[in-house]
Amino acid sequence: MKIAFGTLSCLLISVTSNIALAQAQTRLTVSQALDFWISNCEKEVVSAADAMPEAKYSFAPTAGEFTGARTFAEQIKHLAANNYRMAARMLGQKATPDQEAETGPDAVRSRAEILDYLRGSFGALHRATATVTQENAVAPVLPERVGTDRQNTRVQFAVDAVAHSYDHYGQMVEYLRMNGIVPPASRK
Repeated sequence: MKIAFGTLSCLLISVTSNIALAQAQTRLTVSQALDFWISNCEKEVVSAADAMPEAKYSFAPTAGEFTGARTFAEQIKHLAANNYRMAARMLGQKATPDQEAETGPDAVRSRAEILDYLRGSFGALHRATATVTQENAVAPVLPERVGTDRQNTRVQFAVDAVAHSYDHYGQMVEYLRMNGIVPPASRK
């Protein structure tokens, strides 16, 4: 009886330990949860940016309500500049003037340069998100913003980057379709 009880106890402890270990391994950190959405967004945005041929990067709709709309290239640079700005804010750093203006650097002009700038912006977001912990996720980052209604936490900055990127992704998709290009996400 003692042997059977001992064996059963060891088996129960082993199973319980394995379940606890499996649960601990599947629990995401705040950083991992945010990075998941940044990675999904990056996949969609970069593939859409890559789908437009270089000759069409200067395309902007001009008829009706589109008058004065950004070109495809300007959409991407704007999106990427905001990503860099949000990453800087998550790290408590000052964004560059072209990131604050959300225009990106004037020197970035060709399709290849714009794609590199875009990819780099998501890299900056991944690095910034890696610093988010349970303890600092919703703590104020920028002291000058404490007590204002403006966003001021790492989570808010990460969510802003994803939401803003998806907003412009929708515009990129429209520009692709206006040029007879099926967006990569729609080709599945």
